[in-house]
Amino acid sequence: MADLDALRARWASALQGARGPGGGPDPAPYADNLLARWQEPQRHYHTLTHLTAVLDHVDALQAYADDPDVVRLAAWFHDAVYLPDRLENEERSARLAERALPEAGVSRARTAEAARLVRLTVGHDPAADDRNGQVLCDADLAILAAPPSAYAAYAAGVREEYGFVPNDAFHEGRSAVLRQLLALPRLFHTPQGQAEWEATARYNIASELEMLSN
Repeated sequence: MADLDALRARWASALQGARGPGGGPDPAPYADNLLARWQEPQRHYHTLTHLTAVLDHVDALQAYADDPDVVRLAAWFHDAVYLPDRLENEERSARLAERALPEAGVSRARTAEAARLVRLTVGHDPAADDRNGQVLCDADLAILAAPPSAYAAYAAGVREEYGFVPNDAFHEGRSAVLRQLLALPRLFHTPQGQAEWEATARYNIASELEMLSN
């Protein structure tokens, strides 16, 4: 069970860090709106547990980011709009960030960066010099390198979110996603991600792909 008060505090800290000494409106209503979104009933993997894990991984990788607080804000927004039967979730999430963050006191430049990072999670393929993007993408995909039981729970959660899709169609679509991931030159872009997660993630993905093909 997610600790909502701890998450509210983490949101407030990231928001304050991103908007600087000038301050702004009370962070609490923004946190509550986002927390409500992350608890919507159609979510089974893209939940507060996933949000917390991404924030934890951003914290672990923050030394590689140019602006860690903006990366944290992007993490909050990256799946804030999530409907499994829609293709434009990342775009709608980015637009939500573009509306909410200026109102919350974040500068135009940092708002644009947060929205750019959200959009980057469509393909998880940041440029070689995109330090913020590398941290967010690595944090978002870290679940791929989870221990077997946690990876199985992740895969089951994804299947549950797509419960409206027949098995054959789901297996075909999921297999295509997994093959796309394996085809990437690297899944992780930070030195820590490459060293600690790359091999395990590729093993997990290949194992799931094999299971889907049986």
